[in-house]
Amino acid sequence: MFNKRLRATRMKKKFTQQKTADSLGIALRTYQCYEEGSRRPSYELLVQIADLFTVPVDFLLERDDFLRSLGVSVDEFQ
Repeated sequence: MFNKRLRATRMKKKFTQQKTADSLGIALRTYQCYEEGSRRPSYELLVQIADLFTVPVDFLLERDDFLRSLGVSVDEFQ
């Protein structure tokens, strides 16, 4: 699920929730809701999150099969 992939990616990049929220210009509670799965970011914010963590949007959305079909190794982001 998106929220689990988001959390794992943030932790791998050694970002706190607060640092992530600040970098995105959103409230901490808003970001926490994304990781809890009770809210979803807008398309624009999803792109910002992917850019912040230097991963494809498709990776955050768990479209691993699609990425592999393009010859992108999903393992490099995990």
